[in-house]
Amino acid sequence: MTGALLPSDPSSLAGYRLLGRLGAGGMGVVYLGRTDEGALAAIKVIQAEYAEDPQFRARFRREAEAARRISSPWVVPVTGADPDAAAPWLATAFVPGPSLAEAVAECGPLPARSVRVLARMLAGALAEVHAAGLVHRDVKPGNVLLAVDGPRLIDFGIARAADDTAITSADMVVGTPGFLSPEQAEARADELGPPSDVFSLGCLLAYAATGRPPFGTGAVDALLYRTVHDEPDLEGIDEQLPALLRPCLAKDPADRPSAAALHELIVEDTPGDPAGWLPEDVVRIVAERSAAMLALPDIEPTVAEAGPAGEDGTAGPDAEAGTAGSGPPAPGRRRFLIAAGGAVLAAGGGVTAWAALRGDDEREKPGPKKGRDWIIGLQADLSGPGKALGRAQERGARLAVEQFNARKDKPFTLTLKTADDRGDATRAGAVARAFVADKDVLAVLGPTSDDPARAVVSVYDGALLPLISVSAGAGALTSRGYRSFLHARPADVEATGSIAVFLTAGGKAVSEEYASGVAATGPSRRPGLLMDRTAGDYAWETVGSVNMLLRGQGRVPYPRVVPAGTEAFRPIVADMLAAGADAFVYGGYAPGAAAFARELAAAGFDGPRYTAGAVLTSEFLDAAGEAAEGWLITSTCVDPTALPEAADFTAAHRKRFGSAPGYYAVEAYDVVNLIADSLRRADKRPTRAQLTTALRKAGYQGVTKKYAFDPKTGASSPTNGPIFGYLVEGGTFRFLGAAPIPSWSDS
Repeated sequence: MTGALLPSDPSSLAGYRLLGRLGAGGMGVVYLGRTDEGALAAIKVIQAEYAEDPQFRARFRREAEAARRISSPWVVPVTGADPDAAAPWLATAFVPGPSLAEAVAECGPLPARSVRVLARMLAGALAEVHAAGLVHRDVKPGNVLLAVDGPRLIDFGIARAADDTAITSADMVVGTPGFLSPEQAEARADELGPPSDVFSLGCLLAYAATGRPPFGTGAVDALLYRTVHDEPDLEGIDEQLPALLRPCLAKDPADRPSAAALHELIVEDTPGDPAGWLPEDVVRIVAERSAAMLALPDIEPTVAEAGPAGEDGTAGPDAEAGTAGSGPPAPGRRRFLIAAGGAVLAAGGGVTAWAALRGDDEREKPGPKKGRDWIIGLQADLSGPGKALGRAQERGARLAVEQFNARKDKPFTLTLKTADDRGDATRAGAVARAFVADKDVLAVLGPTSDDPARAVVSVYDGALLPLISVSAGAGALTSRGYRSFLHARPADVEATGSIAVFLTAGGKAVSEEYASGVAATGPSRRPGLLMDRTAGDYAWETVGSVNMLLRGQGRVPYPRVVPAGTEAFRPIVADMLAAGADAFVYGGYAPGAAAFARELAAAGFDGPRYTAGAVLTSEFLDAAGEAAEGWLITSTCVDPTALPEAADFTAAHRKRFGSAPGYYAVEAYDVVNLIADSLRRADKRPTRAQLTTALRKAGYQGVTKKYAFDPKTGASSPTNGPIFGYLVEGGTFRFLGAAPIPSWSDS
């Protein structure tokens, strides 16, 4: 939002009173200004050192000329410019809403209808750009502003005429990696035409729908390579959108639709109902930023002729505002605020305007907590190896926040702030530090997997910021005295106890649901245990715990350990079978489990085969193929689609996201509601430490299980629901329900 003017900043410029800074970079400053008539503008002023460069000044002049040639309601209009000034400047109408990049970062991916509206309006904007003989060349989320009546395309700083080859070097990559066309990525300047913008639009829309660029993130060279050679990642997008996006993302420019054709193709009305095209969280940001404009300091209009001008072009010390003969005084801030996007907020009406947009009265009511906006963070793997689990948790958490905010009696407003650590421990640390630095974040859900969780738990602990994990299962998270960590699931060691029961009980003492996955002939005489060091501590916590439990019951398993990176399992399988193994337990991740399963199948073994929750992925099913059939997997997550008590949650998830909930979605949903419940019970906004204490003492009945914690360690209470089983059957995971836990009473 707006920052204060610096002492070195002018107070006015070319008829605009400057109210604050919107941003600054190496090339100049963008100010928020206001005309005497009360209209707000964003004014880009270039530093003098760049203005001395003839090529740079020519580029800036081209930007101003290009922007003036566009006539579209979805392009921010130019209200003034002077490329020949000592410090060249360009003014556009001010849009108080967030950029698409900000909205997605703070509120998550847009709903499918919002993406379709965005696509239609931006395609229309680009059609006007192209009809004017221009190519934008930098269509990206940061260059799209969101208003209640539709999006606005901004920044023509690198736009040029379609036939213009001047100024830009032929071997220069122009644009933003991740949202470039293949021809931009390869610096094929002679091929940069309107189809390049269409490709970038496809990237932008994929980002809006998923929260991630379709060609990933990372090093620029890798991004450029993937843009040219790889297929886009459209996983998780509403089923109707990929058919719209794939033609836009064709590698050959000739295979892409024109912007005008795309605009006509999309069957979606323009936003008619105010705020109807945007999700509630984004509308709230627009309203808050509009209301913030009302809080700017009053600056009385000054008539330049009333006194000698100062050296900076502002009115001199003898000037008077509103003197006789100067005409009626210009409307001040307290009378009205005009901004692009059609929003007009009356004096003191920021909250009232927000209530009107929502359709119900959200004005302040008595009580200390009304009107607050408290943030829950979500640190998850949204684009790395664990993205399926991370995205499922993001959806479950978002659904809980949206439902809470829709309540008429809510005592405060929740915001979900997401951050993608990509499952990388190094990146996870940076994400955690950012959450810790944001004092409005009261609790964080995540991370998705063990390595990032171990990397960040001490960071959160140092700030006493509650960190609640529903999928990371390392026992070390609760065994080292961390003060602010809470484990909303049993640890991995506990989750493997059911496998020991199967191996010792065989087909007896287990429910009918499990009979088909457990040897019907009795207990295993010699279980084969394989620890794959690729999975590090997780492999030990899986196989090591089973090994100790079995030996405690007088059983002598046959354990093997393979080095990290092992891909050839055939000699291992042969050795274990030769040693008399009649059942197998694999400790590791899905790729190794699939390779091991294929070798067991090739050896003709079809007896009991067990593994734990990390293998509960489509990757295992796809890589193992038919060899996955009959494997039994224990996990701490429930399949809500199989439980009657979760029917309402499942239906709400399908309605909101167009698909069934993934693993750990309902657990994330429950944890957000647990946090909200603890906040609701507080008499005032709690500190992070106070919230940690309240959460550790809380007992909460979720959709499918009860949540409770050890008040001293934050470990999951034994009452936190059972371990669950899944049997691979017909190429899918069949949910078996609660698995037996060790009691050894029947041994």
